Amino acid sequence: MNGAVISAIAVDALVKRYKGATAVDGISFRLAPGSITGLLGGNGAGKTTTIAMIMGLVTPTSGTITVLGAQMPRERYRVLHRMNFESPYVDMPMRLTVRQNLSVFAQLYAVPDIDDRIASLATDLDLVEFLDRPNGKLSAGQKTRVSLAKALINRPEVLLLDEPTASLDPDTADWVRSRLERYRIEHGAAVLLASHNMTEVERLCERVIIMKKGRIEDDDTPERLLDRYGRQTLEEVFLDVARGTGQQREAAQ
Repeated sequence: MNGAVISAIAVDALVKRYKGATAVDGISFRLAPGSITGLLGGNGAGKTTTIAMIMGLVTPTSGTITVLGAQMPRERYRVLHRMNFESPYVDMPMRLTVRQNLSVFAQLYAVPDIDDRIASLATDLDLVEFLDRPNGKLSAGQKTRVSLAKALINRPEVLLLDEPTASLDPDTADWVRSRLERYRIEHGAAVLLASHNMTEVERLCERVIIMKKGRIEDDDTPERLLDRYGRQTLEEVFLDVARGTGQQREAAQ
């Protein structure tokens, strides 16, 4: 249909099996450009595998994924420069300075005017004073800001986040979330946020997908989830789903 908006991410009947174990079991969802969606689930729910398949790093057993209209992983080179990933669990080379690390990633993404882009990010993310400090000499909060700069270096249209504020103090975590919100609004990027921080998800996300044992157990706005489960917080909803008590609660009503 002419004029139809292409989904930033489209996942259809996605399955991933490893030697008989099913990590992702037939999930489907679509994310619109400019949206921010929380991907929740306990350890082993399939979140990381799902993100890896969206990035084109893992080949699905069956089902399809498209990112910005490109079939993943077969056509990933059409869109890799338009997407990015951030996680505090992925360290950049410790001996390289912040500037050197950002320069390497900028070259990988074919970013034009690299020096100007690094200078702009350094100002926006408060990195100026330690641009020439080795990554290994940074605090956890500073490393998170550098990791965020790396994730935004190519001005991505699709941004995948895995626990972006893990281990940060509340003030630094709030600072990071504010920058993510601003980037999404200003650039119309689609953001998929995997997090165990329910306060973070409630603040940032307009939609929440909850996974359990590789399947999508629920998918709705935070407000509707709270209403449906009769809960006050997303953490309570998450626990209901994880423990199987949410269905019992609904059945009793």
